Amino acid sequence: MSMDLAAIEKTRQLLEPVVFETPLAPSPNLSKLVGADLWLKLENLQRTGSFKIRGAYAKLARLAATRPGAGVVAASAGNHAQGVAVSAAKLGLKATIFMPHGVSLSKREATAASGAQVILLGDSVAQGLEAAREQTPELTLIHPYDDEEIILGQASLGLEVLEQSPGMEALLVPVGGGGLIAGVAAAVKAKAPQVQVIGVEPQRAACAGAALLEGQPVSVETQPTLADGTRISRLGELTYPLIEKYVDQVVQVSEDHISQAMLLLLERRRIVAEGAGALGLAAFLADEVPQLAGKKVVLLISGGNVDSNLLGRIIDQGLVRSGRIFRFWVVLPDVPGALAGLLGEVAGAQANVLHISHDRLGKDLPPHQTRVRLEIETRGFAHAEELAAWLGESGYAIEPA
Repeated sequence: MSMDLAAIEKTRQLLEPVVFETPLAPSPNLSKLVGADLWLKLENLQRTGSFKIRGAYAKLARLAATRPGAGVVAASAGNHAQGVAVSAAKLGLKATIFMPHGVSLSKREATAASGAQVILLGDSVAQGLEAAREQTPELTLIHPYDDEEIILGQASLGLEVLEQSPGMEALLVPVGGGGLIAGVAAAVKAKAPQVQVIGVEPQRAACAGAALLEGQPVSVETQPTLADGTRISRLGELTYPLIEKYVDQVVQVSEDHISQAMLLLLERRRIVAEGAGALGLAAFLADEVPQLAGKKVVLLISGGNVDSNLLGRIIDQGLVRSGRIFRFWVVLPDVPGALAGLLGEVAGAQANVLHISHDRLGKDLPPHQTRVRLEIETRGFAHAEELAAWLGESGYAIEPA
C-alpha cells in the first residue's frame, strides 16, 4: 500500500465540514525543561476529544455515499468508538461498538450518547475486533487502524501540522496499531522529507518496535497501560510497511514517564492529555530522543479523553514522586498540646498540612502515646528534606509512611 499525496489532500477536503483545525501551541516552559523548542499539536481539542474522528469520518462518508443508511460495527477502547459514533450519527448510519469491560465510564457514556449501540465484551480491543468481524457481512467493519481510508483520514493531520509549523525538524507521534503514524508520516515525508518522524509507544504494548525488529508484524504480550489507546498487540498489515518506509525511529517509554508527562502537561501548560497523548513528552523525559536537543519539535497530543478519577490518581502519584507530598509517621505523647506543638513546627518550616490520622491502638504503643500520620505539601524533595531535618532538630523522630 502506498499513500498518494493527491488522495490525502482529497480526503482532507472531505473532512473540512466536520474536522477542526486544532491549534499548534508553543511551550517555553516545557522547552526549557527538555532542552528543545517544543510545540504542541492539540488534537485533544478536536471534535470527540481526539484525532480519531478524522479516519472514522473519512471511512464512513465514503460508505454513506454508496450505501445510505448502512449499519457499521467497530471495536475500541474509547476514541475510535466516539469517532465512529459521531460520524455515523451525522451521516445517518447505524453504529454498533464493542468495548472492553474495563473501558473508561466517561468514554463509554460519550459513545452511547452519540447514538451508537455499545456492547461490552472481554478485556481487550482485540477480543472486540473478533466479535465485530463476526457481524459482517450484515454490518460493515470500521477497523480502528488497518484500513486505507482510515489511514488517509489520519494523514490529513500531517498536512495540517506542516502548514502550521514551518521549520519543524521533528514530529513525535503516538503509536498503537499504527494508523495515525502511518498516515501522518506518509503525508509529512511527501512534502518535507527532511523532517524526522519518530513514533513513541508504551513499553507495555510495544508492537511497533517488535515488528520493526522482526521485519514483519508480530503479536506481543501487552499489559495494562496509562496509554490505553495504544494497547494493541499487533501492528496492522497495512500500517507496517508505511511505518517501515516513512518513520525514522520508534522508541518505548515507561509508565512512570507517561504519568510524569501527563502531570507536566496539566501543570505547565494546562493541557489535559490522555496517556497516549502524552507519549511524545514522555520520550523526552525518558531521554529516548537525545538527538533532538535544541531542535524545533512538534509533539502530537493525540487526545484528551482521560477519566477524571484516573487523572486525580495520576496527579496525586505525581506529587508524591516529585516530593511535593511528604508522608510520615511520628509517635507523640497522648496529651493535650502535643499535636499542636508538632503542627507548629511544620508551619515553622513553611510546609502545609493536607491530612492527619491517628493510631492509638497499635500493639507496640504504650497507653500514653499515639502514632500520628501526616501528609504534608512541600515544594519538592529539597523542602521535604529540610522539613525532616527541622523536625529532627526539634526532637521528633519521624518515619516515612
